[in-house]
This record gives sequence, structure tokens and C-alpha cells, in this order.
Amino acid sequence: MMISLFLLLAQATTVPPEAAQQPIQEAAPVEPKAEVKPQAHQVLSAAGLKAAEAGLKYLASKQLKDGSWPGDVGYKLEDNYRVWNYDSPHVGVTALAGMAFLAGGHVPGRGPYGANVERATDFLLKHIRNDGYITHNETRLYSHAFATLFLAEVYGMNQREDVRQALQKAVDLIVASQNQQGGWRYQPHVADADMSVAACQVMALRAARNIGIQVPRETIDRAVKYVRDSAVRESDSVYLSPYSKPGMFRYQPDPHSRASEPLTAAGITILHGAGVYADNDIERGMQVLDALMDEFSRLFGEKYGGHYYFYYGHYYAVQAYHIVGGERYRKYFKMIESTLLKMQAKDGSWPNRVGPGPSYATATACLILQIPKEYLPIFQR
Repeated sequence: MMISLFLLLAQATTVPPEAAQQPIQEAAPVEPKAEVKPQAHQVLSAAGLKAAEAGLKYLASKQLKDGSWPGDVGYKLEDNYRVWNYDSPHVGVTALAGMAFLAGGHVPGRGPYGANVERATDFLLKHIRNDGYITHNETRLYSHAFATLFLAEVYGMNQREDVRQALQKAVDLIVASQNQQGGWRYQPHVADADMSVAACQVMALRAARNIGIQVPRETIDRAVKYVRDSAVRESDSVYLSPYSKPGMFRYQPDPHSRASEPLTAAGITILHGAGVYADNDIERGMQVLDALMDEFSRLFGEKYGGHYYFYYGHYYAVQAYHIVGGERYRKYFKMIESTLLKMQAKDGSWPNRVGPGPSYATATACLILQIPKEYLPIFQR
């Protein structure tokens, strides 16, 4: 959940820092008029739709004048989150917030929140380096991938040439940063890798490929191998623990590496993003999610006050279930929708006691709730 889940400074914005830190004050927009696809009504309730709309209204009120959304920039440390830039314009949170509006059917430059999407786009374009790295305030490769994914979806809607040029550079950086194992890590061009960062990169590459950006086939093939090498199998019994079950995916291919529900959902999402929709690794992983996601949600959602594990775990899990479809999907979505409705605050936000903050949590929650609408190609079957 949704998440966890993820360092060089970019060029300074032309907006004065004190101005950038002030939320845009605007009249409350009218509710979106976009028609919800018929299949969405099979899983998304009226209460869930209303919650997502309230979340978008909250996000619109928190966008800063430079087009960004704020968040605590840092990294996960065991079960906690270490911050080095508090409440700062955040590349990853901005991309996720922009995606939340797109997922609600808001087109760049048009509609109630079109201007919010355009300002987010402009912010991200200001912070792409010459080598293609999208970073600001020391955000890392997680954020770069979310920004690349967002720009790909934006370009698919408006074909802005400056967006395409930035997108090509951002994709080239991802391709060049893949390590020998087939994964990615927190920084570009490093030897290490992990499942969580890899999932973000594959989703970004898939979205870019969908709108005509060239992505080498071998990059995707190596990512698939990385996932399969990270699968927990019965033959690994000597390394198993109560938190590592056959069918899960690990943080890294090392048999001693931890496995978890969010990593399992991320692994399945990578396979789906690579065009693998049904095989034994996916089915075994889905069985793990079927058995464990209810308890995972209670622990990291309601009990921990919206831990970043909760948000990034469900960000990937909802995509995995959406692709699988059927009764399995409907049962899962009913559970996560109910959990999110219980957690939402009166102002429309969602809590994030451990992680980048409420804008991150709210953007991710809105994405989860709106995936059934299938407005974005990346979330379509």
C-alpha cells in the first residue's frame, strides 16, 4: 500500500521556495462528470466512489503553487521510515497524486481537475536532469519510476512533444540502470537490486511501451527472470520461516532474503507488466495473497494507522487481482474498499503514520479505489 512503498539534487525550480510551499487556494471544483464504466459497478460501490471523490478534493487543496505535492523524503528502514527532507515538494508523491486524478477520468488541461494534472506535469518536467533522472529534494529511483509512469499516461492523452522527449530520456535511464540480475535498486546504475524497486520500473516501462516508446525486449525478459529467481519454492524449505511461505516472492533472489505479501503482489505485477498473465508462479502467489491479505490489512492498515507497507502492498495487490478478475477480484476488492472506508478521515484524506505522509496515502488510496474504472491504459485488462 501501498506503498513503502523508496540521490542527487535536481536543478532548482524557478518558483521561490516560500511560494512553492503554499497550497493553491482555489474554489472547490465541481464533482467529475466522467461516466464510470459498467464493469466498475460490479466491484466499486457508491460509498467507494464517494470516498475517492473526497480524496481527490483533498489532494486538490494540498497541491503547492509549483505544481507539486509535499511529502517527507526518505527511505524505509526495517519497519520504519527515515526522513532527510521533511514536508518537501516530492517527485514520487506528485506523480502518484497526478495518477490519482488521471485514474478518476480527469484529462490534462480539461475538466474539474485538469489544471492540477497540468501543473503536476510541469513540475516533473522541471526536475528531469540531462541524464534523464527525474529527482528533486533527493528523491530516488522509486519516485523516478512513478514520474515516468505518470508522464507516459499524460503523453497518451495529449501528445505534448516536451513530455515525449522527457519520457524517452527517463525510460533510457531505467533501461541503463538495470543490474546484471535483472532488477533495480534505490539509485541509478548500482549493482544491487530489490523486488519493490523493480516493480515500479517495470510498470513505468510497460506504460511507456504502450504509447510507442521503444523498450528493449531483453530488459523485460531479464526482469521476468529476476522475479522468478526471487520466488519461494518448496525446495527452499531449509530457509523458510513463518514469514516466508512457498508461493511468496522475496525482496531479493538470495534464499535468506525476506518474503512478504507486498513483495508477492509486486512480483505478480511485474509478471503481468511483462505480459505473463497466467502461470504457476502467478497462481501460487495469488493463493498466498488470498490467504494473507485480510490479516495484513488489519495489521498495517487500521492498527498501524496506515503504514507505508499497507499502501504500497495494496497498490500492487489491487492490480494483481484486477488482472486475474472474477469472483477472486470481487472478494478482494470488497475487503480493501471496506478497510479504506473505515480509515478515511473527515477531510477526505487517509492516514500515513509511517511513511511520506497523508498526500502519499491519499493518492495511493484513490488509485486503489479507482482502478475498477479502467480509465488508464496501465490499469486495463
